[in-house]
Amino acid sequence: GQLVYSIAEETERGASVGNIAKDLGIDAAALSARKFRMITGSSKQYFNINASTGALSVNEPLDREQLCELKSVCLLNYELVLENPLELYRLEFKVLDINDNSPTFPLSEYHINMPEFLSPGARFTLPNAQDLDEGANSVQNYTLSPDEHFYLEMQIRGDGSKYPELVLKKALDREQQATHRLVLTAKDGGNPPKSGDVPVIVTVLDTNDNAPEFEHSVYRASILENSPSGTLVVQVHATDLDEGPNGEVRYSFSNTTSADLQRMFSIHPHTGEVTVNGVLAVQRPLLEMLVEARDNGAFGMSSTAKLLVEITDVNNHGPEITITSLSSPIPEDAVPGTVIALLSILDKDPGENGKVTCQISENLPFQLKPSLQNYYSLVTSELLDRELISEYNITITATDLGSPPITTQKTVWVQISDVNDNPPVFSADTFDVFVEENNPLGAFLYQVSASDPDVGENGRVSYTLRNSTVAGSALTSFLSMNLANGSIYAKRAFDFEQLRSFYFQVEAKDNGSPALSAAITVNVYISDQNDNAPAILYPTSQNGSVAVEVVPRLADEDYLVTKVVADDEDNAQNAWLSYHLAHSSDSTLFQLSPHTGELRTTRSLRSTDFLKHKVVVVVRDHGDPPLSSTVTVGILLADTLPQALPDFDDSGEPPPLLNATNIYLIVSLACVSFIFAAFIFFLAILRL
Repeated sequence: GQLVYSIAEETERGASVGNIAKDLGIDAAALSARKFRMITGSSKQYFNINASTGALSVNEPLDREQLCELKSVCLLNYELVLENPLELYRLEFKVLDINDNSPTFPLSEYHINMPEFLSPGARFTLPNAQDLDEGANSVQNYTLSPDEHFYLEMQIRGDGSKYPELVLKKALDREQQATHRLVLTAKDGGNPPKSGDVPVIVTVLDTNDNAPEFEHSVYRASILENSPSGTLVVQVHATDLDEGPNGEVRYSFSNTTSADLQRMFSIHPHTGEVTVNGVLAVQRPLLEMLVEARDNGAFGMSSTAKLLVEITDVNNHGPEITITSLSSPIPEDAVPGTVIALLSILDKDPGENGKVTCQISENLPFQLKPSLQNYYSLVTSELLDRELISEYNITITATDLGSPPITTQKTVWVQISDVNDNPPVFSADTFDVFVEENNPLGAFLYQVSASDPDVGENGRVSYTLRNSTVAGSALTSFLSMNLANGSIYAKRAFDFEQLRSFYFQVEAKDNGSPALSAAITVNVYISDQNDNAPAILYPTSQNGSVAVEVVPRLADEDYLVTKVVADDEDNAQNAWLSYHLAHSSDSTLFQLSPHTGELRTTRSLRSTDFLKHKVVVVVRDHGDPPLSSTVTVGILLADTLPQALPDFDDSGEPPPLLNATNIYLIVSLACVSFIFAAFIFFLAILRL
């Protein structure tokens, strides 16, 4: 419940205000038993409650002007707490104004300069008196001491406030009277009324006759309470119809403006810009100042305008973001709309300053959806792919609608968990493997590699050989594979002459559930080694005998004796053959073409040539190292084919004249002849 009491200010200590127990309808004796207490935010305890009777009385006299300054309604709020059971009552005290303050003027006297040529009806603004009392107790009217040249008239500004003006009733004559002394009196509406007066001294001058005029009689502006020094509040502007210095306007605060406000604000004398000059340490939401515009004439004329400055409360609380629930990690196959987090966003400021807008970056697959009041749900807006982005730092930006707005950010870290949605991928469409024949058993041939962008077991790849046959045999009899790393090994030696190439497929499978797989074709090309010597196809010998070719007895030069034909089962340069004469019974008679293997005569045959000849032909390939084969060809010089071929086991050449046997015989014969001659010579000597 709530109780409202009214009490006049300056009420003496101990004066009765009311009875709490009676007004609340409770037993006064229960107040003490229920441990009553009054709670207030004021530094003084202005009221007291009698624990036995419940009587509410004044504990400290109240000064309405000190408590509430210029507020139209002055309220003091208390809270009465009772225990057993716990009850809370709100007490509101309305402090009524009494006429305890007289009107006062800011200055002890005011001076007005008036040119003597002014016509009757000229007006001059007089200062306003200030009365701290409120309502009817404040200033109500002004009076002016009687004078034949002046009278007082009240004027109303655009905001409804009144101010006094001094009106010229009769033309002035400076030579007759240069100074007029008047008394301005301000009266309030109290009972009895109070008043205050101030001397007004009018000096008659011979100067310009036009005062500056403001564009507006009242200027209104609004600034933030934390505006820094130098902040522009408003720019006032006044014009003067005079020319030259009499029309140049200078701006200043009127003397009626309090010194505190003149310290808080400054006005540029030439531009009329009113700026903040210090800290705006005020409790009132509306400040009132008078701005004066005065020309630069020899006897400056002036006018005033009211400046009302509204101090706007600043937005000094930012939004608070609280994550009440978070699901992380989330699977990458989560459907759009899956809720990830629940957020609470609050702003302690009231009104527009407490309203909040919330958003995240547009380039993320997430969105914020309003839930309950001040709650948002963070949900997925698109399909996720962990292989592209495995985690997200989602920055949530909350901005209130204050001026200026305050922004708060909070980052939510969301991890994406893997699902087996990617099969293994090989680095190429096919693999080509080259291996030399005669490889050792268990030789490493190749290592296939497949990648799987998934992680964990979903990305662990194993390799197998798909069942197939090669040359009629199972593939596994040729090859083996390491299941873990994809290395392929040979289980037998390859023979290029029997198998030049074959292909098979390798399957890569991940360990996900269900498992995904991919296959690739591997082409194996067996390269040749020089492991076969040339085979001589022609001429051929049987049972180790020499092949015989018959050549006409008197054959011409370049006669084709025979052509050696050979073949090599190897490939490429290993099968490139060349032909060479390893031995010839007559090197001047035959020549052999190294490329074609043709054996021809180098000259025409003569009748003196031996009838039998023997040549040895070497056939050599171009391998590394090269291999070779030889064939022995017997050549018989005859015009007709004999019935029986001669034996070509000997050389078929005439024996050399000085071979070892002949030399031995010659030496022996010479020795015998020498001994016989010596014996004859010895006998002859004996006979003589």
